[in-house]
Amino acid sequence: MGMQCVAPTQTLLSTPGFVDSHIHPDKTRWGSPWQSRRPAMELTDLIANDLRAQLDSKDSVEERAYALMKQAVLNGTMAMRAHVDVGSQIGMKNIHGVRSAAERLAPFLDVQIVAFPQFGLLTNPGTVELVAASLSEGADLVGGIDPQSLDGGLHGHLNAVFGLAAAHGRDVDIHLHDTGSEGLAQLRAIAQRTMAEGMQGRVTVGHAFALCDPAEPDLRPTLDALAEAGIWIATCALGADPVPDLALLESHGVNVALGSDGVRDAWSPFGTGSMVDRMHLLGYRTGALTDSDLEHCFRIATAAGAGLLGATPVQKFAGPGSLDRVEFEAGSIAELVVNRPAPLRVVREGKELTQGVLTARSSEESTTVLR
Repeated sequence: MGMQCVAPTQTLLSTPGFVDSHIHPDKTRWGSPWQSRRPAMELTDLIANDLRAQLDSKDSVEERAYALMKQAVLNGTMAMRAHVDVGSQIGMKNIHGVRSAAERLAPFLDVQIVAFPQFGLLTNPGTVELVAASLSEGADLVGGIDPQSLDGGLHGHLNAVFGLAAAHGRDVDIHLHDTGSEGLAQLRAIAQRTMAEGMQGRVTVGHAFALCDPAEPDLRPTLDALAEAGIWIATCALGADPVPDLALLESHGVNVALGSDGVRDAWSPFGTGSMVDRMHLLGYRTGALTDSDLEHCFRIATAAGAGLLGATPVQKFAGPGSLDRVEFEAGSIAELVVNRPAPLRVVREGKELTQGVLTARSSEESTTVLR
């Protein structure tokens, strides 16, 4: 009698969906022909390269954004905060394009759009008015960028950003790349302004590289100020960019969420749109070793992001039977973070999402198909 071959038992792990808390879908070249990148020495070079690439692109913002956002959905992302450029050079076309892409994915993906003045808010005439207009044409939050080094002055920039937020009843999300004592001083000023405006818990700072140098003498007082104001920090573990000491931030009560930042755009040829890949990178970049360290990276990519965005499908997760869940072949969360497998299934409202052609669905259909 021949030996019977028995297939190994599959270990099924159900998790909540993932949240991409900082992504730029309007810039992506996902699904487009390969784009060769220009060298860049400074942040201003990167911004100039990006604008040139956007103006030269033959593909619409909607189609490029949709391709990337669909990729994210099929990899288990259920909510994202999209930073979308607004400025006199491009008007509001990127806001309109990303909002249209988000509407096509509305049953599957919750999307918040930040009106992001990448080319300057005060130094780029007309942008304040465009950001204000965008808040009634698809944008949800007011964005900002490096007040001191890129936009001509800390207090003028914060006056404009928080003024727009107050006038329109919106939250704030500011890019801050500046490092060292100057970056820390700006973070404390943002925290102070947040407290003064009564916006605790409603302000996010993306990147916040100044928090990544433990030798800075003002680091810990800055963390305490951020915690008191309920400031969220969105980190991306991208390339050579610094990453914070997650345990240190947690010990001071600072909330941290995780994002992809740019994916296959003029800034970087890297990125996959998968938060499974991104939490793996976060663990790698922060020297995660123990299961507890790895589980922390997972929580930042799921529950923490859901707390920031108020992502209902992620917050509703209650175990393997949840209507919104992602299923993996993995024995534990720690193993999932390290192995970064593709999902076996992504389930929304009890229905499995698969790749294919988007078709009209009746109430009896059990499978939702994306195109």
